[in-house]
Amino acid sequence: MAVYRDKSNGYDGKTWRVAVYYNDWQGNRKKHEKRGFKTKRAAQEYETEFLAKKKHDVNMGFCAFVDLYMDDIKPHIKLTTYATKENIIEKHIKPYFANKSLSGISSVDVLQWQNSLLTLRDDDGKGYSPTYLRSVQNQLNAIFNHAVRYYNLPKSPCAATKKMGKSKAKEMQFWTKDEYMAFAEVMKEKPVSYYAFQLLYWGGMRCGELLALSMSDFDLEKKTLHIHKNYQVVKGQEMIITPKSEKGDRVIDLPDFICEEMEDYFASLYKADPESRIFPFTKYYLHHEMDRGAKAAGVKRIRIHDLRHSSCALLINLGYSPIQIAERLGHESVTITERYAHLYPSVQKQMAVSLDDAFRRKEENTDETENAEKQDI
Repeated sequence: MAVYRDKSNGYDGKTWRVAVYYNDWQGNRKKHEKRGFKTKRAAQEYETEFLAKKKHDVNMGFCAFVDLYMDDIKPHIKLTTYATKENIIEKHIKPYFANKSLSGISSVDVLQWQNSLLTLRDDDGKGYSPTYLRSVQNQLNAIFNHAVRYYNLPKSPCAATKKMGKSKAKEMQFWTKDEYMAFAEVMKEKPVSYYAFQLLYWGGMRCGELLALSMSDFDLEKKTLHIHKNYQVVKGQEMIITPKSEKGDRVIDLPDFICEEMEDYFASLYKADPESRIFPFTKYYLHHEMDRGAKAAGVKRIRIHDLRHSSCALLINLGYSPIQIAERLGHESVTITERYAHLYPSVQKQMAVSLDDAFRRKEENTDETENAEKQDI
């Protein structure tokens, strides 16, 4: 292996070249070359990092290991998940630990990294939300857990530190049926927005699922909708991908009024391709419409995803079980559905009244039986 000035194949010797030998995963000896380094030091650093990666040496630079980690996990996760990880890591993790080796990062370093994020404020004096901080923390944990599991790092420095942030928001926002109806009435002046929000609320689907819908997904005769796609924009590129989870691929039954409304909407689409998206816009359009409609209707502003929460809460209030609702909404487990149960007022008093009624009906039945027996005597 060597680092030397590059004077071959037209190079003028002003740059440096790396040529190293290594053994691949099958034990075969391979040669690796890279040109164009402006300084000898840069070439030597590259050589050291490259060989550390190939040897799975935990003394490699932290950023070098992160690149290795991202290569390892990319085939196993969705492109959207990868893009989210990449964004968080490049923005909040790599810059802080850039000058450290993987094995050289201590629990104190992690604590100080946490403090730097917890104290960060924007121009309005606002910091990151607790749920976002937890997402950032989880990414760092995942990197070190990967190093421990696959690259023989003795211990994760995150193990001794408390996780920052919170896994859940303090309060889950939702609209009652009356609030949604007031909002929907305002939306009627712009039909395409109205129909989109109708499906979000009454269908309980995710925003990406809505934006991926085509006419072919509907069977208005059977009154069903097949939800099996997800629209996302990754690094400016629009794409249709698979649902968020296996349970996300589902067929739901539609109420009659939604079928009638969708029939009207389809009739308004000029020469529509059955496979084309019926809502040819992005979630940012829906955000804008949500702002406009909430203000005009005089209802509190909630997130687009909170319409899904609202749909779930409505179904709970109508008396459907978590298992039934989870199937309709495509939740991966019933425990996700059960998180929404608190969104409507407690029915404990109604339960007590019902139990009292049941008890008194039993007493009445007993009295009637005794009277009948006396009459027989």
